[in-house]
Amino acid sequence: MQNKRRKSEEKDIPVVMIESSSEEEEAEKDDNYVGDSDEDSCDHSMEKMKKRKRKVGSDKTIGGNGKMESKMCHQCQRNDKGRVVCCSKCKAKRYCVPCMTRWYPGMPEEAFLKACPVCRHNCNCIACLRLDGLAKHLMNVEMKFSDEEKLEYSKHILRALLPALEQFNTEQMIEKEIECHIKGLPDSEVNIRKAKYEKDERIYCNYCSASIVDLHRSCSSCSYELCLTCCKELRNGNLQADASEVKVQYIDYGPGYLHGKHCSITPANNGTCTETTEFKLRDQIKVAVTSKWKPKENGAIPCPPKDMGGCSKGTLNLRCIFSENWISQLLLKAKEIAQKCKLKEMHNDSELHCSCPKYKGVNDTSGGKLRKAAARENSDDNYVFCPAVGDAQLANLKHFQYHLFKGEPIIVTNVLDSALGLSWEPMVMWRACRQSKKTTDVLNCLNWCELEMNIHQFFKGYMEGRFDSYGWPQLLKLNDWPPSGLFDERLPRHGAEFSCCLPFKEYTHPQYGYLNLALRLPDNCLKPDLGPKAYIAYGFPTELGRGDSVTKLHYVVSDTVNVLMHTQAMVPTVEQLSAIENLKQNHKAQDQREFVTGANRMPRRIKDSVPNVNGKSDLEGLNFSQDKQNCDSLKVENSNKAENMKYRQQGLKVENSNKGENKKNSQRVVKADCGTNKIGEKYQYREDSSLFGQNLSERFEEEDGGGALWDVFRRQDVPKLEEYLTKHFREFRHIYGSPLPQVVHPIHDKTFYLSTEHKRRLKEEYGIEPWTFVQKLGEAVFIPAGCPHQIRNLKSCINVAVDFVSPENVNECIRLTEEFRKLPRNHDAREDKLEVKKIILHAVSQALDHLEKTTLTTEGHIAAGSSSSSDKQKYK
Repeated sequence: MQNKRRKSEEKDIPVVMIESSSEEEEAEKDDNYVGDSDEDSCDHSMEKMKKRKRKVGSDKTIGGNGKMESKMCHQCQRNDKGRVVCCSKCKAKRYCVPCMTRWYPGMPEEAFLKACPVCRHNCNCIACLRLDGLAKHLMNVEMKFSDEEKLEYSKHILRALLPALEQFNTEQMIEKEIECHIKGLPDSEVNIRKAKYEKDERIYCNYCSASIVDLHRSCSSCSYELCLTCCKELRNGNLQADASEVKVQYIDYGPGYLHGKHCSITPANNGTCTETTEFKLRDQIKVAVTSKWKPKENGAIPCPPKDMGGCSKGTLNLRCIFSENWISQLLLKAKEIAQKCKLKEMHNDSELHCSCPKYKGVNDTSGGKLRKAAARENSDDNYVFCPAVGDAQLANLKHFQYHLFKGEPIIVTNVLDSALGLSWEPMVMWRACRQSKKTTDVLNCLNWCELEMNIHQFFKGYMEGRFDSYGWPQLLKLNDWPPSGLFDERLPRHGAEFSCCLPFKEYTHPQYGYLNLALRLPDNCLKPDLGPKAYIAYGFPTELGRGDSVTKLHYVVSDTVNVLMHTQAMVPTVEQLSAIENLKQNHKAQDQREFVTGANRMPRRIKDSVPNVNGKSDLEGLNFSQDKQNCDSLKVENSNKAENMKYRQQGLKVENSNKGENKKNSQRVVKADCGTNKIGEKYQYREDSSLFGQNLSERFEEEDGGGALWDVFRRQDVPKLEEYLTKHFREFRHIYGSPLPQVVHPIHDKTFYLSTEHKRRLKEEYGIEPWTFVQKLGEAVFIPAGCPHQIRNLKSCINVAVDFVSPENVNECIRLTEEFRKLPRNHDAREDKLEVKKIILHAVSQALDHLEKTTLTTEGHIAAGSSSSSDKQKYK
């Protein structure tokens, strides 16, 4: 809804003229103002709004037909704001001109006359926003599946999950054999007792924090529980799970340090920091664990010592959660039905195919259904599948499944065309939100710290932009709002609107997606929080190098779809850009000082308290004169032109007397950037003084519609990506703007954002690059599980995302869950929140139930038809 509102001829619209009021303008000046002054604040009850009386004139006037006509605006419930437009469809609702202009900027007056927002089901007044009936109705739109569709989807689920079920059953059968050996009894005489637990509780392994789904070992004397994977690793003397704890120290040197000033010896805030440093050596802990916690010769496992969470007295006995042989029986039934249905293996399925011309050697973009996102040599995956929402809704599900299975991002355009047009303006969302809190915690992207802020001030900055006292853009983020998985409860209309516009609802619908395996969990079971979740963040058109509005490199444990619902451009003035450029020079000088010449000073504060996994400081023993590969990437005294290119986006200023050469190399080709000149499929980024020319605003407007820049890495490139980040981690900053003191896991830490320069060096050193593309307003971006990705906002954006578990990528979910086990005990990503193995079991069970009923029904019809034919033959 970015189009300007068109004015209509007043003579064609029935109006009532009333003297205008200036109360609305006065209210806007109040910093604590929340929402429209013509409506109650969100912290007031609806009853109070209904009781409020207007004392400005009569509510009705006499029309041309002599009858009394109401002049009350439905939106603001006022009658003193001038001309109103009456709806010719319902003949009951009317809207004043100020409300039409302010709250419906993309809707002309003729549209109000033809059918008002109430008739169109997109009214954004407080009363309508909080109506549950319409929201519940919208959530059920177009979500009825035919019997044929259910049959095909159930076959697809079984075919995809059968290998995982077989592997899961094999692990359990091995443990049962060990139990038989421990007890010296045959399998028929070994009874496994059921564990005592509530159906709505999750059971986690005490050692690795993985979710326990069925068979596990539990102490006979205490509550210690161990998963089968840990049992296997302990017997092999190779526990992979990390029992250490790590807390990284980031020192706050104050706001001046963030903008390039020398840091003082005494940190800000009386020398305190958010986290105390405690790093136990993982290698030493693993040695200690294996030395004092060993299985018995027959395979029995004693309870670990008290310092490891156990009691050291009891023995870990085998227990089950489901009935003892339920999974084995489930597997037998699955194989039987798969044979009847003649199901093929997923990776050999000829039905999963791609009709994109890029796989046939055709150099076109398939009528706009492909978008170039990479320039890899000798590769057939440089283009991403990019259908319009109409194509997604019709017959392209198998095409979508192919790209999802291949682990490729997918972009669906124009998804808002299928919505009802409810406004996603930030103040509309705030007025709709059913909560009374006026402040919220927002994230400052410069120091990566949270601060409490008035919600109206945050949204005002979203629309207009904010700068700090140094003249640097203040880019703030509001993640997961409303919080605690309450999006549909706090914003029911917006939640329903979001669900309606989602493409490929078979996978994405939060309540009724048939192919979303997470929805197969029973009602009495704790379910993972998959969204929807809103992410509201400021943006800036060009890459700043420090304090950019970014979502750092990370995984999502499942598949996810992210829809850009609203954007607001922030075009800086020439003066603001000049101040930014001056600060950039300070940042580059600081990076040069700390990363190179100051290496013997700044990192030592980290060294004193943060050792690495070998018990030494991260920088202890580091010799910059000997480590040529690292030194060359940071050295500035003897850098040549090629080396100078490495620093431009990272922020390392090259002091070179030959300014003509630097200027000559001040242009380069990059993948995408909003503040760029588009030339074919390439973008030319300018760093010279022409950036501050008079045509700057026009150049920003050329990229209108682009809201967020995405970088998505291929699964097969992850090892090289991790190697690059581990090698160069000292060149990145995080909390308080401090350089990273260490890296635990390059992706799960969520501490890296690769700038344009780092992406160039990544390709130069390791030969890999991500898919890079700009997400536009109304586009849905699908990211398959297992693909690391990062985002930078080019404008202020409101994104809404929902996660789902697809049959195609369930193995990636399992792989990521196994990675979580190897993280330190107190790592944010350690907990297994998805419980994918539990999802697999319930999804297979339900698919088999449906296929079994369908098969029996089909066989019954065939038998009945044969019997009828036989009877007819008898009486001939």
